[in-house]
Amino acid sequence: MTESNVTAAIIVIGNEVLSGRTQDVNVQFLATNLGEMGIEIAEVRIIPDVADEIAAVVNLLREKHDYVFTTGGIGPTHDDITTESVSKAFGRSMIRNPEAEAILLANYKPEDVTEARMRMANTPDGDDVVLIHNPVSKAPGYQVENVFVMAGVPRVMQAMFDDLKPRLKGGQPVSSRSVDAYIPEGLV
Repeated sequence: MTESNVTAAIIVIGNEVLSGRTQDVNVQFLATNLGEMGIEIAEVRIIPDVADEIAAVVNLLREKHDYVFTTGGIGPTHDDITTESVSKAFGRSMIRNPEAEAILLANYKPEDVTEARMRMANTPDGDDVVLIHNPVSKAPGYQVENVFVMAGVPRVMQAMFDDLKPRLKGGQPVSSRSVDAYIPEGLV
């Protein structure tokens, strides 16, 4: 990672985004905030809830870029397979993270603790896995090496990003200016 050219990729995970049922707003938020930090978004991929595809894309992009940010697929439903897929990408077992489990147990009434909800405490195994705090719904995201795994719900993802932001090292801030010109593009 050179100070002047820090790159990142964003992986948006979810069939609901690909189908058009859910409109992604996370890419714009991340691109704007990372650009201000001097981290250039070099690539964005929107991919389905397919474990092998998620693992392959994570592996490809984590080798190419300084940072990889994933959004989506870490909730309690059957199609939330991002953690299983990221674990596979890193060649690690998926575990019930004790710190994440404690957070969830402290924030749910005992009668509301279900196996589906507790899946949100899973992370890849390893001492280098660092949780990403979630002040909104409490279920944390996590970082493993240069990959940051966050929720797909925009308000939750934005709160998670605020927590992980101090961990990032950028280069020169990316800035742009728009110019309105009332002439055909081909003449410019």
